[in-house]
Amino acid sequence: MASGFSAFRYSTLAALFAVAGALTPLPVQAQIPEKIQQKQQLKPPEPPPRLPRVSTDRGKGLDFLFGALKAAPDEASAKHVEAKIWALWTQTSSDTTALLMSRAKTAIAAKQMDVALKLLDAVVKLRPDYVEAWNRRATVYYLQNDYNRSLGDIEQVLLREPRHFGALAGLGMIMQDLGDDKRALDAFRRALAINPHLEKVPELVKTLTEKVEGRDI
Repeated sequence: MASGFSAFRYSTLAALFAVAGALTPLPVQAQIPEKIQQKQQLKPPEPPPRLPRVSTDRGKGLDFLFGALKAAPDEASAKHVEAKIWALWTQTSSDTTALLMSRAKTAIAAKQMDVALKLLDAVVKLRPDYVEAWNRRATVYYLQNDYNRSLGDIEQVLLREPRHFGALAGLGMIMQDLGDDKRALDAFRRALAINPHLEKVPELVKTLTEKVEGRDI
């Protein structure tokens, strides 16, 4: 996993910096085609509404669950394992972090994105090692079409948890929106390699494979 992540890390960071460099001179909103602004956005994968109880042995627990996710015999089994992975990712020993994350979730559901961002900013400052705060904030930025900031947060997620299929899928969606189908396809394929049961991603991979591999890049 370490060597694979190393290669992925460099390719991902190159993509992130390339996009950031391209967008820096002008506000992000001005760089995004009107059809993207008007589209009905796909949301990156997110935790289910109710999460199961999990053990506190995070490291070994995640290693076991990722193996079980790949070996899941059917969709129902896969969703059960996936929920446990999300539960470990969102788990925190800090009551303050848990409260702020809960309030951020409520704000997002109410489409109060500015409130959600302030809450998530507080979590990131309080607990920069808490991966799910970075991931949730990346999603909020994505929904606001603020791709520079979303990419920055995705980078932070993947540096801490390279197996975060939600962040990888989000990276793919941003790259697709920006017209970089090749990098979008790469991100989606990496997400599926970790979690073969992601919704909608297989269809995106099929569509992008036809576009990317059917022409010269």
